[in-house]
Amino acid sequence: MDSMFEDFKTDLDSLNPLVRKKALEIAKQLVLKKNYTEKEAITKAIIKAEEWFYDLEG
Repeated sequence: MDSMFEDFKTDLDSLNPLVRKKALEIAKQLVLKKNYTEKEAITKAIIKAEEWFYDLEG
């Protein structure tokens, strides 16, 4: 788990491991490149990662 998002561990714990990993990748990029707050980034990233996962599953 990225220490940047340690405060949101409970939001991430219930996710599928692939979704969690993707959400952390997305959230990190949002914070670093788009100036999102950590809370905004993790919320948006979880949604995007779940969409990504469902697209993989068909």
